[in-house]
Amino acid sequence: MNDAVKLVGLDFGSTTSSAVVATARLLHNRVSGRRELREVTPVYRSAVVFTPFVGEEIDLAAVRRLVDGWLQAAGVQPGELFGGGALVTGLAAQNENATALADLVRQRLGEAVVATADDPGLESFVAFMGSCAALSRAAPDTPLLNLDLGGGTTNLALGMGGEVLRTGCLRVGARHLRFQPGSYRLIGWSALGRTLLTHLDIRKELGAVLGPAELARVLDFYVELLAAACGGARGPLTTALGQQFEAVALTLPAGLPPAKLALSGGVGALIHARLAGDTAPPTTCYGDLGPHLAARIVDSGLLAAGVATSGHGSRATVYGLLSHSTVVSGSSLFLAQPATLPLRDLPILGRIAAGASPTQLADALRLVRNSPRAAGRAARSESG
Repeated sequence: MNDAVKLVGLDFGSTTSSAVVATARLLHNRVSGRRELREVTPVYRSAVVFTPFVGEEIDLAAVRRLVDGWLQAAGVQPGELFGGGALVTGLAAQNENATALADLVRQRLGEAVVATADDPGLESFVAFMGSCAALSRAAPDTPLLNLDLGGGTTNLALGMGGEVLRTGCLRVGARHLRFQPGSYRLIGWSALGRTLLTHLDIRKELGAVLGPAELARVLDFYVELLAAACGGARGPLTTALGQQFEAVALTLPAGLPPAKLALSGGVGALIHARLAGDTAPPTTCYGDLGPHLAARIVDSGLLAAGVATSGHGSRATVYGLLSHSTVVSGSSLFLAQPATLPLRDLPILGRIAAGASPTQLADALRLVRNSPRAAGRAARSESG
């Protein structure tokens, strides 16, 4: 059997949204007897666009036009998609009509997985797979810690040998404070962004201008939390405000060598561009602190150990979801009462080998436990 199929990945984030469509081959492995997806090849990459909002709510009509336009541009017909999925993340998923957005996407994608930010571990997992899974497999003895830095959150995933071991999530992002593009005039904030200004004794209302010293204090606070999460010195995360910024704690395994960092997400892409010597974007050109947060991270000691050159940059989550959200079962499964299991949107967070150690089993269960809708780990034979 050698059938061509189509996969799709959609990502709706705090700041930007994008789509990728790929073709793949559904093959029969004569050695294992399993059907497998191979040769996943992207055939369409949308432009990265700003996530549409009307005031503080997601513009569902605009999203519908975006999705329909992406599928049309990719040449995808209704009912033609074999699999894939969508992520609604960061501040977009905290919006009151985020559920309606997820329902809209389900109408367009059929049986594809739809994940929202109530499962930050899943976002961390797919960002790692899209950003640095190949690098991790190529250097199996080197821990890699991927930071997917976006508008509303920073998703962290620690992995070795291409498998994710631990995940975490900080509510650290570029868009908790929003500005008139080209200026530092505040035009919006998240609830947490306003709380942060109050904590830092920055008494400003919407319409006011933040000064350089005030911006520096906000950025320094963000970098302090990132350094605490990456280095294991958790002091800043144990304060009352630090706890509000930590959605899921990343617990680093004892005795593991220092992890090399990989960076993805919109701010991660800005960091890579800055490290490459590219011209920095103009002041608040995206209406948020993305370029400024990238610059402050580069100037801090956070990247002193070096940065792994990862793939896909700002599209890491959408590529990870595209490539890893659809897995073909090796055998048929019959359930007399299928409603008894959460078969929709049930993430499989990696694989467990037959000879897995107690530590590996504990890491696997920790990933599953963090998923609010439940999750699974697939068994893996010694032949792979």
